[in-house]
Amino acid sequence: MSSHDRPVPGHPQDGAAIDWARLGPLLERGAALQTPLYEQAAGWLRDLLIPDVASGTGAGQDTVGRILDVGSGPGVVSCLLAGAFPAAEVCAVDANEALLERARDRAARLGLGDRIHTHLAEVPYGLDSLGGADVIWSSRALHHVGDQRGAVAALAGHLRPGGLLAVSEGGLAPRFLPRDIGIGRPGLQSRLDAAAEDWFTEMRAALPGTAGAIEDWPAFLADAGLRTPRTRSFLLDLPAPLSADARHYIQANLTRAMELYGDQLDPDDLSTLARLADPYDPAGITRRPDAFLLAAQTVHTARAQ
Repeated sequence: MSSHDRPVPGHPQDGAAIDWARLGPLLERGAALQTPLYEQAAGWLRDLLIPDVASGTGAGQDTVGRILDVGSGPGVVSCLLAGAFPAAEVCAVDANEALLERARDRAARLGLGDRIHTHLAEVPYGLDSLGGADVIWSSRALHHVGDQRGAVAALAGHLRPGGLLAVSEGGLAPRFLPRDIGIGRPGLQSRLDAAAEDWFTEMRAALPGTAGAIEDWPAFLADAGLRTPRTRSFLLDLPAPLSADARHYIQANLTRAMELYGDQLDPDDLSTLARLADPYDPAGITRRPDAFLLAAQTVHTARAQ
């Protein structure tokens, strides 16, 4: 998504007051819509590992035995990683049991229940009993930890020799409508982005143990003692007309945006946002043939010695 999660139409999360059982279906739907992006990222991780076989310096994709998906949510990416690395056991790690239950259910539906396990833990706390892994993946979770640098170091400490840590943080804010949508003042999406930035800044400031630091993820990886850093961004491009499922997903996130920072918008923009989120309004997102979903997500990787 953007340089962080944002609820238009990203992965809405923050704070103990969130009803995860209610949001679980939305998170699972959103991750499933982004499957093309995650498949690209998983393919890149495989490509980073394959040269090791020819050179004799590492395991390669087919002998990756254990993967940790840290901040797994409902387990969509956990299942994709299990498919990308067919010899691996995958451990989905999250701080919410309702989401881990969804991960277990999804794995069972896909016939992966024997290879995907779950672990209830906060990041970076509660990870000591996890043991080592050949690949550790964490997507849009570490920015919800006050000390992001320390969180990267904690994950790096669980890599086996030659193991790969992949942190998905940053990218480009999602776009889902034209600049002029025929209602309200043109450029609404840019103003929503600005409100989301303010919301994110406040969220980060309120986290326990927040440590001010330049959000240089490759530097965090290097500080954790990892080598050969690589960074690549992956595109999600779902053109108009969107599927009904994708439009309902955006609609749910627009509703979430009103809850989180509607009070930061002027009355005209708030009225426009309410119309877009209204499933019965002819100008609402669920009825618009011009709705699309375009976003980019950045993945930073590095290797253990």
